Order: sequence, then C-alpha cells, then structure tokens
Amino acid sequence: MKMIAKIAESYSVLQSEICRILETADGKGKFEAHRWKKEIGAGITCVLQNGAIIEKGAVNFSFVKGKFSAQMEKLLGEKANEYSATGISSILHPVNPWMPIIHMNVRYFALDNGISWFGGGIDLTPHIVQTEDAVSFHQTLKEVCDRFDANFYNEFKKWADDYYFLPHRNETRGVGGIFFDS
Repeated sequence: MKMIAKIAESYSVLQSEICRILETADGKGKFEAHRWKKEIGAGITCVLQNGAIIEKGAVNFSFVKGKFSAQMEKLLGEKANEYSATGISSILHPVNPWMPIIHMNVRYFALDNGISWFGGGIDLTPHIVQTEDAVSFHQTLKEVCDRFDANFYNEFKKWADDYYFLPHRNETRGVGGIFFDS
C-alpha cells in the first residue's frame, strides 16, 4: 500500500494538467476547484461551466481509505482489513450537439494484503451519432490497446459493453468504449 500515495500524488498532478489543457482548448471556460475532506479521505472536484466549447465539465480527483467490509470481500473475492483507492474521473458535455459527451476514469485500488490493481475506462455518448467518428474513436482505442496486447481491445470493449449496458433501454450507453478493472 506504499505505492498508492505516489500514485495519488501523480493523479493529483494529472488532474491539474488535464484542467489546464482543457481550459486552453476551450479558450473561455475556467475550472473552479472545490476541495473536500471526509472521514474516509479527500479530493478535489473541478468544474467548468459555460465555456466556448464545453458547456459543463468536471475533472475529479479522490484519495480514500477505509475498512475492508464483508460486502467488499464478497464482491472482490479477497480477504483484507483495509483498502485505499485513488483516481480521476472526468466527464465533458460540449456546447455543440454534434460533439459527443465523453467520460473517462482511471483508478488504483490497494488492499493491505498486498493485492492491488488499476482500472478505468473511456466512452462516448453522442447526441447525434456520426458513424465515422464512432469508428475512428474505436480504431484509436484499438491502436493504443494493441501497443500493449493484441487481445486488450476486444476484452476491454466487451467489458465496457457489459459495464455500460442500460437494461431499461436494452442497449449500451452511447457508442461504447473500453473498460478494465484488473
């Protein structure tokens, strides 16, 4: 669990960098940072509203710790006393309805028994589906995944299709993406 503090620090820096890049790209909007602290940990919620390109967006960072509950043990199939988790989650809603909503998150989870893992994903939810944009998005994800393992894209895409499935609509959210938690 020593590694998680370093990862949390790098995620905090990454959150600032993402916000800076998005502000520059937007040209008008500025993120407002809201620091929060609770019994289990702390974080920073950064929100941009009424930008030139981004109608509303958030880039959030958190670092939390707590007791590993029986429910967590059952869900994860691991035995531990404590956990720590850190991550970044972002969602951007564009002004232009031809631009898709994009969601991305990455996290690191560590148990005091020595088990730890990364997880996260990215997906698009267009207001108006542009097939060529969806194909390009997935092709880019595949190219990135293939740099590491030729099986990752298919595995992570299926994981996203299952994770982002909306049972009440009998469909996946948007045009999908990738998701992993291992």
